[in-house]
Amino acid sequence: MTTPPIAVIGAGPAGLTLARVLQRHGVDGVRVHDLDSGPDDRPQGGTLDMHAGSGQTALEAAGLFDAFLAAARPEGQDGRLLAHDGSVLFEHRAAPDEADNPEIDRGQLRGLLLDSLRPGTVRWGAKLVATTPTDDGYRLAFDDGSVEAADLVVGADGAWSRVRPLLSPAVPGYSGVTFVEFRVDDVDERHPDLAALVGRGSMSVPYANRSLIVQRNSGGVLRGYAAVRRPLAWAAENGLDDGDPAQVRAVLLEVFADYAPILRELLVRAADEFTVRPIMALPVPHRWEHTRGVTLLGDAAHLMSPFSGQGANLAMLDGADLARLLLEHPGDPDAAVRAYEELMLPRSATAAQGAATGIERAIAADAPAHSLRFLRSLENA
Repeated sequence: MTTPPIAVIGAGPAGLTLARVLQRHGVDGVRVHDLDSGPDDRPQGGTLDMHAGSGQTALEAAGLFDAFLAAARPEGQDGRLLAHDGSVLFEHRAAPDEADNPEIDRGQLRGLLLDSLRPGTVRWGAKLVATTPTDDGYRLAFDDGSVEAADLVVGADGAWSRVRPLLSPAVPGYSGVTFVEFRVDDVDERHPDLAALVGRGSMSVPYANRSLIVQRNSGGVLRGYAAVRRPLAWAAENGLDDGDPAQVRAVLLEVFADYAPILRELLVRAADEFTVRPIMALPVPHRWEHTRGVTLLGDAAHLMSPFSGQGANLAMLDGADLARLLLEHPGDPDAAVRAYEELMLPRSATAAQGAATGIERAIAADAPAHSLRFLRSLENA
């Protein structure tokens, strides 16, 4: 099956899912462009829980659900909420047959999608620098001097999308919360006390406008986030952007000075690699007027805080839905994009509002009150 050329900008879960579903149904003419030099150019981050009804639906559409289950960790659905003194406030232990939200490392998920594509589908080292409308679609210029034409341009290029300005003037704004990402390696052998502290899944310790959020990854790795409600300039003013791990560690230990010693040990024993991540989000709701030949997927369309737990799931569902609608409207991509946007925009607005509310309540002066109420409500539902 042939279709007009489709240019996907961004080789994240959204864009790769779109390309995979189209190729699975024999569609030619889809190409993914990514500014990274290769799939291993940057660390992919921590673990994701793939939700039934969204991420899992997208994996089924991509024909990758069984491969996902083989790599996923159902035990990663375990969760613990601790007080800052180390006492356990709430704990959920996943049942052996629980499959609502199995966890998978981001890198493993991306690998599944990349390996499923035809060779040459992804063009690495292709940074988009200009997009010019033409009579038939768009002319795309890349920083390596190459130029391509496309009838449909799909922006799946994340928070700082180069495609979004074709549709919307919106830019991400600061949520008020900064994450400092850290990692503890080989925990089962070298740090069994920290492995036991976190458990098989994830742990959070919210208190007084701060939180330690730690999740089990594969390979004996704990990946954590020291979350603080601070002004955007806080990290730079305290030297966290300078790349000195000793400085970052010292600042974090001071910020979390009133946490229990075992919790502070997560920061003490972390590898000498810290990454500052201000949590940004697009306005809620983020909408645009339909424009022929261009649309957005995932974070490019609805960047939100991670406190919805839906970002990657919705991104993959976006990709699967757009692919499905393109297949249902052969020869009429504009009708497909209209139908996709009518479906995607309302659901993403609902999720983004939940994420905005979630981060306000989770990293708050009265924490962990909201988190405890929320978890108990889920248990009693």
